[in-house]
Amino acid sequence: MTIINSTERTALITCAERYMGPAIKEKFEALGITVVTGSNPMTSQMECEELIKSLGRIDILVANLAEPPMTGPVQDIKNDDWNKLFDSLVDPLLYLTRAVIPQMVARQSGKIIAVTSAAPLKGIANNAAYCAARGAQNGFIKAVGLELARSNVQVNAIAQNYINNNTYYPDDILASDKFLDHIKRNVPTNKVGAAEETAELAAYLASENCKHMVGQLLPLAGGWTT
Repeated sequence: MTIINSTERTALITCAERYMGPAIKEKFEALGITVVTGSNPMTSQMECEELIKSLGRIDILVANLAEPPMTGPVQDIKNDDWNKLFDSLVDPLLYLTRAVIPQMVARQSGKIIAVTSAAPLKGIANNAAYCAARGAQNGFIKAVGLELARSNVQVNAIAQNYINNNTYYPDDILASDKFLDHIKRNVPTNKVGAAEETAELAAYLASENCKHMVGQLLPLAGGWTT
């Protein structure tokens, strides 16, 4: 994959130590993009505003947000668990976007990439709260992508599942025979994808080659959503 015009650009990757943060950070730095990171979690608009202000120019925002799914039947969903998912996944996406958009619109240039989930694209039984929160992220990205397209700000999401990462699919789970059987029965590629594949897709979305893709939810799930 050819990436051009990566020099002298700065990317903010949130929660860089979790989920897809490590792989995307490594890829961006290899491309010569300056990477800065945000604290975890970002629970208020003020915190996000102060972060963006302290960093100055941000050319690329990678909203890498993660929270365990809190699996269980819908009748057993606790209000605290529901709120925690939205507090960790949905609200920070709004806060970060509101904080960074003014400078991007002023420059008529910018990239926002949310690493979300394919879960709400298909639905997962006993994961209604998680699907609801990730679905809210995806809906937000679609709308904001259309809204900012005329300002030359490209907003998209990588809606992934079954990708190796330290939050949902760590190495120890991948070695389980039960999990491997689940993969063979549910994922057409018969495997869990490498984190580097998400990083490659993020690199394309962040590149100056990507100008005509806006408001897209790009499933990266080995055919699971097809």
